[in-house]
Amino acid sequence: MSLVSRVSLTGPETEEPEDFFSSSLGVIFPDYVANSHGDADHDVVYTSPNLPKPLHLSLADPTAAEDRDLFSHYVWNAGLVLAELIEAGTLGLSPSKSGTGAAGGDVEGLRGTASDFSVAGLSTFEVGAGTGLPSLMAALLGASRVVITDYPSPVVLENLHDNVRRNAQSSFSPLGSVAPVVVEGHEWGRTSTPLAEGNRHAFDRVLSCDCLWMPWQHGKLRESLSWFLADLPAARVWIVAGFHTGREKMRGFFDGDALAAVGLEVERIWERDCNGEERPWAWDRGIEDVSLRKRWAVLAILRRTGRSVENPAS
Repeated sequence: MSLVSRVSLTGPETEEPEDFFSSSLGVIFPDYVANSHGDADHDVVYTSPNLPKPLHLSLADPTAAEDRDLFSHYVWNAGLVLAELIEAGTLGLSPSKSGTGAAGGDVEGLRGTASDFSVAGLSTFEVGAGTGLPSLMAALLGASRVVITDYPSPVVLENLHDNVRRNAQSSFSPLGSVAPVVVEGHEWGRTSTPLAEGNRHAFDRVLSCDCLWMPWQHGKLRESLSWFLADLPAARVWIVAGFHTGREKMRGFFDGDALAAVGLEVERIWERDCNGEERPWAWDRGIEDVSLRKRWAVLAILRRTGRSVENPAS
């Protein structure tokens, strides 16, 4: 089943010609898939067969150029991928039950099992969260503690607070309970704030979705991931990022030496398309068609250094 099949939009019907064209691209070009969803006038409804009722995600309406340049005012496919993996892994679902192409339970995928993405009883911290979908899923599926962060932009954080208030309720959880959820501003690489000083090495899982498109920020992002990740053998970073901005901009994040400098290494890394098909990670695939490459995302699991590495990134 397609990755975007769980997404629908609310709001007024569009009257703009370019929006009519955009909505028909999937009919004109069968390989087309939207890689972002919603806007300030059209909220996203996320429907899962495993949640009691759909999640309603509003999107920020940034007016300042600095805020718009964050691109956090959309739901990106990378967040949909991680939300589904968290759901399948935590609930122990088979592919038929999860409604996705993801391997579930102990069914082995290309680079591991869906159970690798369980959040049951674990604390999670998300950077660059946007609308916060993966974190909301973690809160509803049995995580012990959830912290959701994005750049300290008032308009982005206010919208995140709204999404938490609206969706982080026991009535949305198949377990009938919800983890404590905190929303905070965090600028990557800044470790002198109260949030950072009070939470160093505090989280079992650190989440990052579609945060690799700015190569000039890779160093700061690595610093933040390492800072908040628990200094424990079982602690992991989960990364999902779409290729819509090009492989060359993203891949440098996985440089082995750069990761080692902050005490991290790649445990597993692979690629996945919007229908759940998987293939090995490749540093270079030559010239990639723009419309086809955005159907794919890279998925990576990072851990603390000092253990044997499977399929290193470079």
